[in-house]
Amino acid sequence: MYFIRKATPDDVEAIRDIAEKTWRHTYSPILEKEQLDYMLTEIYSVEKISSQLKHDTQSYLLLIEHEKPVAFAAYSPREEDPEINKLHKLYCLPETQGKGYGKVLINEVINKTLEAGKRTLDLNVNRHNKAKNFYEKMGFEVAYEEDIPIGKYWMNDYVMRKEL
Repeated sequence: MYFIRKATPDDVEAIRDIAEKTWRHTYSPILEKEQLDYMLTEIYSVEKISSQLKHDTQSYLLLIEHEKPVAFAAYSPREEDPEINKLHKLYCLPETQGKGYGKVLINEVINKTLEAGKRTLDLNVNRHNKAKNFYEKMGFEVAYEEDIPIGKYWMNDYVMRKEL
């Protein structure tokens, strides 16, 4: 049994724990350890997540299974086009993958996007991440490629889009 709730500042460590475990599982075959460590530190610092929650620059949804956070999604309006929502993060603990929680969270973000009166949802996915197939099954299509500098590293992504 599971439920979804909006994350609060008290959930920062749970979010970081899910991110740490999922990133290492997902990205160690794709990225060098130094890049993975750097990006985890940069994107998932206590300060960064706390600020996003406090200032509501990203809305986080936590999926709770048996009273334990096991997955999360984070989304917001795109900075360059607030009429489009962007799914920034979607991570499920490796031991929960295959249970449908990613689909459940995407559908919840889609509902929140529609409730906000928006009809487009974007996301970025690493061009070598197997999750691209999952997003395609969820109805997303590659809109364009994007290379984003993170310190001395690069995120080589597809930007995928779903019209709602």
